[in-house]
Amino acid sequence: MAAVCADELAVEPPVAARRLLGATLWSGAVGVRIVEVEAYGGDPAGPWPDPASHSGRGRTKRNTVMFGPAGVLYVYLSYGMHTCINVTSGPDGIASAALIRSGEVIAGADEARARRAAARSDADLARGPGNLGSALGITLSDYGTPLFDANSAIRLELGKAVPAKQIASGPRVGVSTAADLAWRFWLPSSPAVSTYRRSPRAPRAEAS
Repeated sequence: MAAVCADELAVEPPVAARRLLGATLWSGAVGVRIVEVEAYGGDPAGPWPDPASHSGRGRTKRNTVMFGPAGVLYVYLSYGMHTCINVTSGPDGIASAALIRSGEVIAGADEARARRAAARSDADLARGPGNLGSALGITLSDYGTPLFDANSAIRLELGKAVPAKQIASGPRVGVSTAADLAWRFWLPSSPAVSTYRRSPRAPRAEAS
């Protein structure tokens, strides 16, 4: 079963990202329904060159998991403080991943609230990638966790695919290159979707 689920993400970045919508990411007793994602490709030598991706300039110690099989946790710190959660995608050896931007806490709400005391509402608990990482209690030590392994403390349950008509798309948040590529996907029906913010360093007339 794990291999079958991972295979569903071993596809091009936007397809894998859309497949993650509606899935549930578990960290211990806390479960989050994914409602917003961003797809990221890889280096120029691969099929999905993406200068905005952490793997856009090739393999490094930080991004090496992006070059591995699909369905593995890629964790990094944003601005040295916010833990951001990514799920690797694409075939083994070709870099790509999806950033999990926002989710709805559907289990373990009390634990998530204890970690996110500043949240003004339940919809705010896991809105935005940093808040989502905090609500789930995920740290850099979780880097490389196989998400479809039943023995993992952090697990991903894909469930049924969300129909295309229920998914919206647009440019990614905060990137200064490839800023108009419409690789951000979200469920408009969810109150937990984050606000779009364009990077002030991104050119205004960039081609998509």
